[in-house]
Amino acid sequence: MEGNGGAGAGATRWHISRPSAPGGPLADAGSMSIRAVLGRVFSSVDASGARPVLTLGSGDPTACASFRPPPEADDAVVDALRSGKYNGYSPTVGVLPARRAVADYLSRDLPYQLSPDDIYLTSGCCQAIDVMISVLAQPGSNILLPKPGFPLYESRTMFSNLEARHFNLIPEKGWEADLEAMQALADENTVAMVIINPSNPCGSVYSHDHLAKIAETARKLGIIIIADEVYDHLAFGNKPFIPMGVFADIVPVITVGSISKRWLVPGWRLGWIAMCDPNGILKEAKVDKSIESYINITNDPATFIQGAVPQIIANTKEDYFNKILNLLRHSADLCYGKIKEIRGITCPHKPEGSMFVMVKLDLSCLDGMQDDLDFCCKLAKEESVIVLPGSALGMKDWIRITFASDVPTLENALERIKSFCQRHAKVEA
Repeated sequence: MEGNGGAGAGATRWHISRPSAPGGPLADAGSMSIRAVLGRVFSSVDASGARPVLTLGSGDPTACASFRPPPEADDAVVDALRSGKYNGYSPTVGVLPARRAVADYLSRDLPYQLSPDDIYLTSGCCQAIDVMISVLAQPGSNILLPKPGFPLYESRTMFSNLEARHFNLIPEKGWEADLEAMQALADENTVAMVIINPSNPCGSVYSHDHLAKIAETARKLGIIIIADEVYDHLAFGNKPFIPMGVFADIVPVITVGSISKRWLVPGWRLGWIAMCDPNGILKEAKVDKSIESYINITNDPATFIQGAVPQIIANTKEDYFNKILNLLRHSADLCYGKIKEIRGITCPHKPEGSMFVMVKLDLSCLDGMQDDLDFCCKLAKEESVIVLPGSALGMKDWIRITFASDVPTLENALERIKSFCQRHAKVEA
């Protein structure tokens, strides 16, 4: 677009490119984000309503007094600030003590030791995802993504012109990956598969046996695994959390994670990329150099948060983690039990980890509901309850409920959902 700098001869003519068109890749990718979809749902809330809005839509539990970071984390940040050592820029890969602390933290659960050189610190796990998708994106390439999954992967692949191919997670099997479908989707242009465990949005935790089968499938296909473990150790069912990196002798694994969820500090924006590569396959392919080259042109996490990481990891007591797990277990049980009482929605699998549960809508039982977005918008308008439409996660006519909330709020919200479904129930002939 050319702009005229003023009337008369000799006026400057500015050559300014137009922003992305409304239907362009940036707009399309942005419209798929959880924030964008929840914004549409929030816009349906009756502003004149007397009741408070109850939000079970986002993955940020920090609005609840029960979900607070440990005091050791607060102390670590204060100490880092007062030390005066972390007021400047950090190395692009992250400060060495923080990378060493993350390497040691992750190595606790692995049969080998990660080194600080295997760790790249990022501005939260979202930036770690951004880096990896950008590094892997090549013309004509594709990546295997779970359905349902975290929509940032979909948005980022779209923006990078990397084709997304979706393999189903099977609700009747505890949301396990459909390995046969995964193999059928892959071809010589497939660069990686993404595995999210514990699962956002499903609340599932994968067994050792299933993770081993995933690793073997990736090995047969000759592709790496991106293991999204931002909810690492938030497992409160019968299956313990097992990192995908345990199987890195079978297939190279790139783990992305952060302190956001386990320490309940999503706003601190401290994440990481970890190369779990004991056989040196990724380094031989110079994936490490590609990661470093990309983060050289991106922003770093705040240096004082990096400086606090060693203390945060070392000083947080196990009692704190156990308390959070007990809160999540109780809330998950409450949510699952209440959902079973509501006609029109069903929960095929009791959540065992993370902070979410996927719930299927039976629209044949509900009058006047077009789809999951319509359900969520009408629920917001009539009951001031916010839940996430499943279509934002690739699952039409499902919803995602966040149960990381204080018990009174969760009970109140679920009662309102029950009243809503009763009010809209179709009369049986």
